[in-house]
Amino acid sequence: MSAIFILIGISLLVALGFLGAFLWATYSGQYDDDYTPSVRILFDEPHSKNNQSNNK
Repeated sequence: MSAIFILIGISLLVALGFLGAFLWATYSGQYDDDYTPSVRILFDEPHSKNNQSNNK
């Protein structure tokens, strides 16, 4: 029966380790999107007619 408590304790330590690694990765920018901003400029919406006439 005491083995169950030891395994529960070890599993909680492992779970807390993964949670800490996830939080560290999130706050350090590991999941920031680097791809979308570079592609967004290629699919920019065309300017309206009023905006184009002001630029001429």
